[in-house]
Amino acid sequence: MRIARFSIDGNVAFGAVEGDGSGDPAGLVLDIIKGIPYADFELSGTKVPLSKVRLLPPVIGNKILGIGRNYADHAAELGNAVPDVSVVFLKPTTALIGTGDAIEYPSFSQEVHYEAELAVVIGRMCREVPRERVKDVIFGYTCANDVTARDTQRSENQWSRAKGFDTSCPLGPWVETDLDPSDLTLQCTVNGEQRQLGRTSEMIRSIEDVIVHITEAMTLLPGDVILTGTPAGVGPLSVGDEVAVTIEGIGTLTNKVIKRG
Repeated sequence: MRIARFSIDGNVAFGAVEGDGSGDPAGLVLDIIKGIPYADFELSGTKVPLSKVRLLPPVIGNKILGIGRNYADHAAELGNAVPDVSVVFLKPTTALIGTGDAIEYPSFSQEVHYEAELAVVIGRMCREVPRERVKDVIFGYTCANDVTARDTQRSENQWSRAKGFDTSCPLGPWVETDLDPSDLTLQCTVNGEQRQLGRTSEMIRSIEDVIVHITEAMTLLPGDVILTGTPAGVGPLSVGDEVAVTIEGIGTLTNKVIKRG
């Protein structure tokens, strides 16, 4: 099931996306969900065309965690070794935007990069999750763009500003709850030109590895998001560019880059 979060006539709601799965808004409708979708929920039967709503970031999480250097080719292209343990960093929820929203080029950077990633959405509160229980705590998966101020990342020991500036975490277009994430095609285009192409099977550390590692240290809550790393091919974005992240079985997340006003 595909679960979207959207606004219409000033109201915000979640809905189940119904249609052919192509991602084309024409012909797709949203069946509005009663309440929050992480636990058991009911569909209201009230339906609105997807073309009539504004899609929002599909989750309202407490935390966004990223995994750095989780694809060997990406680590190599930036001159980094594969780390002995997972590199975990945080992005604030103020970085979240949805598909169609603008990425604002930060004033403190001259080198902003795209990073196409599979994002995991947590569905229940969990801590110290054993490997065999990992699937039980996952709500679903969505597309992410871990937008990064690369020059700032190089110059500062902590990555908080480089990866946490406002609008640096596009997510969407929705969460797919019924998906095997082990070997999906992941690609990124800029102005229609392919820049990244990889498969989730190329991850150094699996989703199970990552969730076990993170929950040894902290409690995850429903709606929390984990960005699982990016394949090789990262590169710069400029004001006016349109960047799109497409993941097999989920859909396409599209954003334009604008100058911060």
